[in-house]
Amino acid sequence: MEDEVLLTDGSITLRPFRPGDVLPLYQAVRESLPELLPWLPWAYSDYSTKDSRKWIELCARTWAKGKEYNFAIINSQDNSLIGGCGLNQVKRRARFANLGYWVRSEYTRKGVATAAALLVASFGFNELGLTHIEIGAATGNNASLRVAEKVGAIRQGIQKRKIAFRDKVYDRVVFSLTPEDLGNRG
Repeated sequence: MEDEVLLTDGSITLRPFRPGDVLPLYQAVRESLPELLPWLPWAYSDYSTKDSRKWIELCARTWAKGKEYNFAIINSQDNSLIGGCGLNQVKRRARFANLGYWVRSEYTRKGVATAAALLVASFGFNELGLTHIEIGAATGNNASLRVAEKVGAIRQGIQKRKIAFRDKVYDRVVFSLTPEDLGNRG
């Protein structure tokens, strides 16, 4: 299934990460560290091509097991890698998954994360048969919170002191997305 999945809205294309993405992923992460460091534990100042390689290898394994579906976000015009978006914590029996996303700094505030999240959520509902997708972001991570709202996710509440990394603890805002919410985007 992995090789066959290609999602697009014309401006961006989502596809599974490939071994050839190691250097483009590394470059995208390195260029975006100022925006990623405060919010994503996998982004750190010494991020290397080895980290990109390990991530891509992990993506292939977890996809094959049906545990995660991580996509590279590709600019449809020039084929550059501009971020990542995926479903993790997939629970097929419960028909549930968590949705995460990040976008290269130069592509923020252009609707890329929202478009990618919509494509991946549709994939989850239509191809995987999910009925509930959760989006969570630290309070203060306004860019991620805006994306959750733009895709039509409903704010469920705040989990106190739920996210901890780099000697900081954050509350987590939880959003819920159903196929009906996706269809009712305003």
